[in-house]
This record gives sequence, C-alpha cells and structure tokens, in this order.
Amino acid sequence: MNAEYVTYAVAIAVAVAVLVAVLVGITVLARFLFRLFTVPGVVVHEFAHKQACDLVGVPVLEVAYFRFGDPPGYVQHVTPDRYRASFVVSVAPFLVNTIVAFAAFLGLATLVSTTGDIRAASSETIAAAAVLGWLGLSIGMHAFPSRGDANVLWNRSRTEWRGSPRVLLGVPIVVVIYIANLLSWLWADVLYAIGLFVLAAWIVGFGVA
Repeated sequence: MNAEYVTYAVAIAVAVAVLVAVLVGITVLARFLFRLFTVPGVVVHEFAHKQACDLVGVPVLEVAYFRFGDPPGYVQHVTPDRYRASFVVSVAPFLVNTIVAFAAFLGLATLVSTTGDIRAASSETIAAAAVLGWLGLSIGMHAFPSRGDANVLWNRSRTEWRGSPRVLLGVPIVVVIYIANLLSWLWADVLYAIGLFVLAAWIVGFGVA
C-alpha cells in the first residue's frame, strides 16, 4: 500500500514538474516573440534619442539600438548643460515614433482602401499590409518616453526652476510622461498606436461609406 502511495506521489510530482516546465517555456517563448515584435519600435525610439543628442550637441557615450536584455535599448550620453537640451533628448522619441508610425498606418490604410476586396488581394499586397501594420503598431507603442526620461526632466526642473522659471513649462510634459508610463500597465501604449491607425484610416477615408 505504501509503495502504491509513493508511486502516485512521484507521478503527481513529475506531472507538476512537467506542467511548470511547459508553462515556463511558453512564458519565455512569448516574451521572446514579443521582443522580436517590438524590435522596430525600440530601434526607432533609441534612434530618436541618438539623433536628438547629435542635434543639440550632447556627446553620446554608448548606444544599443536593440538587445535581448533589460532595457531592450538605450543611449548613454553626458548630462546636457542646458535644460532645453535635456528636454529635446527626452521627448524626441514621442515625436519621431509618432510620425513614423503614423506614416506606416497611412500607407496601410491607403493600401487596403485601394485594394478593395482583401480576399482577392495578391500575396504581395497582403504581405505589404502585414509589414506596414507591424511597423505601425510596434513603433507607435514605443512612442512614449520612458520613466527614466521623465526622472531626468523632473530632477532638473526641481533644481533649476529658481534660476530659470521657464523650466516649469516642462513640468506638465513630465506629468504626462509619468501618467503614460503608469497607464502602460493598462496597454495605454498599444491603445495609442491603435489610435494613430484610426486617425490614419479616417484621413484616408478607409471604412467610410
């Protein structure tokens, strides 16, 4: 009887171990696929930071446009001398990612609206639509500046506002960045990208009778 109980216990333990391994494997695979999906968004985000640094004359120390790590990309640069330069570097991804994602969605909406019946579309057209949709969604959902960008602006605003009250004009932007990062847990970044597609479709007239 004891041997039978031991056999059952071992079988249950093995089954649980296999289930855990499967779940862990699925989770790791899902994260890996999600990282691959977001490659364009991360690259454009970091590219915007890099180009903003070059634009305002901030020396860049190291750049990683994409990597399988945390964070998935980064731009290390020296601390700008002026608040204005920090502001430009911090918010650049929002402008660049928004423009690029919107352009991709415009292309997608135009392609779909001119194709007519999507069931009769060629494989090349479907592939192009899929790529444009992927680029638009991936790049659009990485438009929000990071919490680190907000921290930089907030810290400079606290230390510099007495000498230059104009830096307080950037505080509302900092608050918006913090809120956007907080709402990312509710997929606000994805909803923002979808909103860009809806706007592009409306401009093109796609879906309008």
